[in-house]
Amino acid sequence: MSRYRTVASFLLLAVAWGTAFVAIRAGLEYFPPVLFAALRYDLAAAFMLAYAAYATDRPVPRTREEWLAVGIGGTLLIAAYHAFLFVGQQSVTSAMAAVIVSLSPVLTTAFARVLLPSERLAPAGLLGMALGLAGVAILSRPDPGNVLSADVIATGLILAGAAAFALGSVLLRRAEAELPIETLEGWSMALGALLMHALSVWMPGEAFAAVEWSSEAVLALAYLAVVSSAVGFLLYFDLLERLGPIEINLVSYVVPVVTAIAGWLLLAEALDPATIGGFLIIFVGFCLIKRRQLVAELPAMRAAITDRL
Repeated sequence: MSRYRTVASFLLLAVAWGTAFVAIRAGLEYFPPVLFAALRYDLAAAFMLAYAAYATDRPVPRTREEWLAVGIGGTLLIAAYHAFLFVGQQSVTSAMAAVIVSLSPVLTTAFARVLLPSERLAPAGLLGMALGLAGVAILSRPDPGNVLSADVIATGLILAGAAAFALGSVLLRRAEAELPIETLEGWSMALGALLMHALSVWMPGEAFAAVEWSSEAVLALAYLAVVSSAVGFLLYFDLLERLGPIEINLVSYVVPVVTAIAGWLLLAEALDPATIGGFLIIFVGFCLIKRRQLVAELPAMRAAITDRL
């Protein structure tokens, strides 16, 4: 039963996170982008903090190091990532946004190499980095005569969000905090929501009065807060513990497939060859960077697949 639970959890996580991009795109018709992201994490933080109070014996950070970890998570993983993503996704399809975000594992490795001087990228790893960035360039399709087009700027914003998420992930690894992950996520979501509310007040066109409340708006917000954020992160933590970082990273490459299908079915978004090509190039780059870890994991993966069948 456990092996079927693992497969089911993996697929559910891919659906929860893949459809999030579609829900964002749909909700942006009714919400200003940064305010939309802030409201999402108001609700998700309430859910996660309540769960942390129920499931852990440390629902509140205590030490300076623990609050520092919350600061990293709230600022980079929640506020910066989602503010850039929501603003950028106003001008690109949900599938393209998901593909750009799938560069995060590649960027995470790059930041880890910079911040951990004892580790260096081999030539194959450098090629993987170059391929990842080339994939994003293919997606943005910059026109030399108009490098400030909406698509190029939006791609750059989403890439900046992916970079913020990757940097935050690496800094959290270095942080000397032993918080339960539910507590860390709950307080990070609360801080991130607060920071995005502050940014929203400063930005033009971000007033609550600009929100067009409708059944579709409420559905998109509730779906993102409950399914994609709260339930999605709980599935992620459970899978991270049982699968390890290599296998769980592969969900980043299932998510764009789910997003493309959901965007086509729900929003009539076309999936063009450039999006598919960019995704494949980014995935090859990831495989080159993680080649040693993937090779080391192959026997366990084969055994797991055999057991699950």
